[in-house]
Amino acid sequence: MRKDVTIGLVVPFAEDKVPPEGHQMYPGMTFLPRGVGVRSLTPEGFAAAFDAIPAAADHLVSKGVDAIMVIGTSLTFFRGPEAHDRLLEDLRVRTGLPVSTMSQAIVDGLRDVGARRVAVATAYSDVINARLKELLAASGIETASLECFDILEFGGPSRKSEADIIALSSEAAVKAPQAEGILISCGGLRTLGVATELEHRHGLPVVSSTPAAFWAAMRLVGESGRVAGCGRLLEQATAPVH
Repeated sequence: MRKDVTIGLVVPFAEDKVPPEGHQMYPGMTFLPRGVGVRSLTPEGFAAAFDAIPAAADHLVSKGVDAIMVIGTSLTFFRGPEAHDRLLEDLRVRTGLPVSTMSQAIVDGLRDVGARRVAVATAYSDVINARLKELLAASGIETASLECFDILEFGGPSRKSEADIIALSSEAAVKAPQAEGILISCGGLRTLGVATELEHRHGLPVVSSTPAAFWAAMRLVGESGRVAGCGRLLEQATAPVH
């Protein structure tokens, strides 16, 4: 792993902090965070934070980062897939750096494991779930089933246990016998430890928001993103070809 690079993170928190999975997965990498302050898991709670993303990216550029990952799945897709794509393109032009988002990372992860029809588990309410389905459909991915925790509070997802997440994801998988993968969407859900159990139980690859985002962030700087023992996406990762 390269020691001479820094990955900038636009994070949904009010404070500048790195999600714990970053250093758990890649303890040798330097991450520099900038918070935008999501207030709730609703369109109203996301709006000001979404609008603050460009300025946060500018701040990270001023600190000399080598690439930028925008953490927050629903934060980046809640205005629809076209708005997400505009955000991503604008950030790439604005910063002149490799940039991705957590929303793009889950799509890239599903494509990497060959899952075009997915059983979905989320933290969200119906209005946000509808936008997630639009994002997936725009990327050629079918939502075969969807189960959710229906959480509105920003900090609520982090209080769900791994057992809770496995149970909800399993419910979605059972309802979608033709699914080719399982997607767990919400960066606030602590999912790093659930993929292996779900893959053993259902025989399907698992892609989840925060592990996928850090995997994709590593690939922005030419690393493979490989992590042993955390599910197929991370275990089978190879260095990107440019």
